Amino acid sequence: MLFVKLVIGGLLIFMVFSLFQAMMVMLKNDQNQNMSKYIGRRVLASAVIIGIILIAVATGIIQPNPTPH
Repeated sequence: MLFVKLVIGGLLIFMVFSLFQAMMVMLKNDQNQNMSKYIGRRVLASAVIIGIILIAVATGIIQPNPTPH
């Protein structure tokens, strides 16, 4: 379970890093660099995170909270 949390945390940090890379390209207004590459990495990372969470719940590695209150 700890490994799943570390992977998800690492992917979240990667998403924030990609966000700042895209922001730097946007602020520089450089036509040679493609900002969509960094945004695409963020979308891929979020899809991987959702997939990991769904697989972990389905296999019983993590358990959702049955009572949210």
